[in-house]
Amino acid sequence: MAAVDLGASSGRVMAGSVGDGRLSLEEVLRFPNGGVRAGGTLYWDVLGIHRELLTGIRRAHEGGALAGIGIDSWAVDYGLLDARGRLLGNPVHYRDTRTDGLPARVARTVSDRELFEVTGLQRLPFNTLYQLLAEEQRLASAETLLLIPDLLAYWLTGEVGAERTNASTTQLYDPRARDWAKALAERVGIPARLLPPLRDAGERIGTLLPDTAEELAMPSLPVVAVGSHDTASAVAAVPAEPGTNFAYISSGTWSLAGVELTEPELGDAALAANFTNEGGVDGTIRFLRNVMGLWVLTETLRTLAARGEQPELAEVLAEAEAAPALGAVVDLDAPAFLPPGDMPERIAAACRDTGQRPPRTRGELVRCIVDSLALAHRRTVRLAARLTGRTVDVVHVVGGGARNALLCQLTADACEVPVLAGPVEAAALGNVLVQARALGADLPDLAAMRDLVRRTQPLRRYLPRDGDWAAAEARLAIASA
Repeated sequence: MAAVDLGASSGRVMAGSVGDGRLSLEEVLRFPNGGVRAGGTLYWDVLGIHRELLTGIRRAHEGGALAGIGIDSWAVDYGLLDARGRLLGNPVHYRDTRTDGLPARVARTVSDRELFEVTGLQRLPFNTLYQLLAEEQRLASAETLLLIPDLLAYWLTGEVGAERTNASTTQLYDPRARDWAKALAERVGIPARLLPPLRDAGERIGTLLPDTAEELAMPSLPVVAVGSHDTASAVAAVPAEPGTNFAYISSGTWSLAGVELTEPELGDAALAANFTNEGGVDGTIRFLRNVMGLWVLTETLRTLAARGEQPELAEVLAEAEAAPALGAVVDLDAPAFLPPGDMPERIAAACRDTGQRPPRTRGELVRCIVDSLALAHRRTVRLAARLTGRTVDVVHVVGGGARNALLCQLTADACEVPVLAGPVEAAALGNVLVQARALGADLPDLAAMRDLVRRTQPLRRYLPRDGDWAAAEARLAIASA
């Protein structure tokens, strides 16, 4: 199977194989991804992504006959189609500033309490609901909204629809009814006609259009709806053992940290804590909170490179490991860290604003970022456990952050429970597993999928060490008050 896995900073096409106790992945194409600024707006180059997707699928098929194709990506962003199915302009990047002030405007029509009661979503300025309200003029010409994986699948198959795990991130979806919240959409000014038919992870979307199959020199293969939100695919591949009380952190540009539920948690405490209830594979609920993640480190390295340094990740992490622990910590979820820009200066400013000495060396700077991220993991995992009335015995770190040994160790230290790191390519593995089941593999449930991951993928365990994490958390809370 070809697993198209699109992240906010890079995309990849993986060839996956499942059968007889085997689960393997081979990367056939990796390409850079990210925002393109033009005319003051930050866009996605969705046609470039489509071109790379076709190249990767062709290469995967050349390496061995494919049985299917699945696509997952980041959440919330979308394309709008007109009545003839044509794309009305490039999708806008969720880090664009066009939604500034819109959450407060919506709250005058629908309260945060009611929004949460209906959709179960964390209030984030880039949620699809707010993005749509930022482009009222285009809405008049639009007929259909397609989230990024669904848009790419539409171009492959001609079939219109929305897979539920990604639809659940829009703030236009009711997780209890498992349907669009159309009455809510109309109340805030979003035409319900834009919301396409819903489908579940594991459904066949359709087959390759004849001209696409001819262009790729392959049969008209099935395209399968996987957990099209990459975090949903990643959580499906968390190698949790049955019966364990686990939390997960899907670690990459964002850290998506939380627990898996069977029903949404919609209480006042969850609303006050700004947690979110997103759909998972097989009708599960991903009860989690977005933490800013490795974005801050990536932007820091970009800024240093622009200044003439040549920072290698392994080198700066070694410098960070040698730097004093918990010298300074900042709230990485502060709005200042969301847009692109000079992260070292923003970190220094945050330290000054909270009465802390800013980092003086590159090692101290990176240690501040990683310590602060581990501290955010601690807060979020513990809060998820408290809000759902459960204990957490182990934290599973999946995604690119599983490669970062310093972050994984500090997360174990901060959370005071073991961390099991891996697999790195969890989203692609979850993509492949859901495809394989749809195409006939004996993987009846998430437990079977996770057992196969556990038996076939390299994992690393980190045991917690002593540290002053409670004191650091209290210091940050006092400094931020």
